[in-house]
Amino acid sequence: MAPLSFRELQSSLQPQWSRDSTAKGLELDVLMVPSLSVDRSQIALVAGAHHYEERQLFSLMRLRNPGVRIVYATSKPLAELVVDAVLELLPGVPASHARRRLHLVDTDDASDRPLTEKLLERPALLARIAELLRPGRSFINCYVVGPLEKQLSERLQIPLLGTDPALGYWGSKAGSRELFQRCGVPHPAGSPLVFNLDDLSEVTAELWESQPQLVRCVVKLNEGFSGEGNAPLALAPLLLAEKSAAERRRCLRSALEHLSMPVAHWQPLLAQQGALVEAWLEGGDEQSSPSVQGTIHPDGNQYQKIAKIQGGGQGFSLVNSPVEVISSHEQVLGGEHQQTYIGCRFPANSAYRLELMRHGQAVGEALAAAGALERYAVDFIARRYGSHWDLQAIEVNLRQGGTTHPYMALNAITAGQLDPTTGLYLSPTGEPLHYEATDNLRHPKLRGLLPIDLIDIVAEAGLHYDPARLRGSVFHLLGCLSEYGKLGMTCIGRSAAEAAAVYAATERELLRGAAARS
Repeated sequence: MAPLSFRELQSSLQPQWSRDSTAKGLELDVLMVPSLSVDRSQIALVAGAHHYEERQLFSLMRLRNPGVRIVYATSKPLAELVVDAVLELLPGVPASHARRRLHLVDTDDASDRPLTEKLLERPALLARIAELLRPGRSFINCYVVGPLEKQLSERLQIPLLGTDPALGYWGSKAGSRELFQRCGVPHPAGSPLVFNLDDLSEVTAELWESQPQLVRCVVKLNEGFSGEGNAPLALAPLLLAEKSAAERRRCLRSALEHLSMPVAHWQPLLAQQGALVEAWLEGGDEQSSPSVQGTIHPDGNQYQKIAKIQGGGQGFSLVNSPVEVISSHEQVLGGEHQQTYIGCRFPANSAYRLELMRHGQAVGEALAAAGALERYAVDFIARRYGSHWDLQAIEVNLRQGGTTHPYMALNAITAGQLDPTTGLYLSPTGEPLHYEATDNLRHPKLRGLLPIDLIDIVAEAGLHYDPARLRGSVFHLLGCLSEYGKLGMTCIGRSAAEAAAVYAATERELLRGAAARS
């Protein structure tokens, strides 16, 4: 029999497979492939990038269901302590029982290439993985889905729960803007996609000419990752109003030639993937960077649209919509231009949280109609004018992201659920839970600290997550700790203030404990 195509394999995905159900009788195998299959020039900007394969360990929450087995692949072997630290957090199931249903496999290759590429180079390892997966009740889950992941699915003949890379345009900067236009979601003024500096200077001039009050814009590589493909361009110092149209374009071209983009040698990427320019959103009494996350369940291609896409923010009306908005966050941004994601707070501001979720639902339904699957997120800029908040969407991510694993952690250790009427996450006892999280707690004092040292410090300070008090910290990226002095953590509390206090206390005690051990 001829092997099935990627699309044919995806047609076998079952709706309940993407829901973190603990229902009895579900028999399911999941192959986790946390590969960072994105542009290497951008991954090179992330310290300890290969350790980011640990971020999806919170997906082990599925092991709460006794019928679920997980095969977790990594480039290098995971330390048992790192795995046990996650399994011990799972409520309702003995860690030893969960551990028997977890199979860890690795390529023993620490090179900076994507994990999926390494797996495809090792047919014997793939054969062993295939033996662990039960036909007809298995699927692959990835951090990001690209051509390599598609090839892995077809090689193993196992369906992949994720968006076909052929639909990747909808996760690009240009595709995002098109989605927002279709769904009536407000977004900044901007340009079409262009592929050289001459055209980029032309569309930048046209944007300024349409908004001569604009003092700054942002140049975005079409496939930028985590803000690393974005760079602001100050327009006010160029005195564009004093120049003729031709002079204006020459001036802008010169400025663009010297643009400080986080990605080095970005101009070849301009030719390969294109770029666009958007108005930089200024003003307001206050600004924030919220985002909304959703998931599209596998029945996403099996529903009927009963109303066409409407303008003016009305969105869709759908029968049996497979789209589920699962969270909202305030993003914490850093880097030279405050464009790089470094952490988040959950949930988003109550002043606009429900509006944010409505926009996320509309975008999710458009993505589902196009055939997208699994996780997506929409990033916004929020500006307050008096008591009114203005929301502007800036991009769509068709993959798991920095806000995915903290939410997984919360869900894994509390077994609560999101209340869609408020956007609050409620514990099983009905108490709202909040958290602050980061992938980038980094300090020279932490370098040389081993994971066991961190666990000792946190235990001595009483800052580990306590299910009785519904507060405390859980950690990830522990593989980065000793070499890079860097780790990630999610700090949970019953209010935003309590979560912030747990975060501050955890950071303080880690640095104090590290200094005492040096």
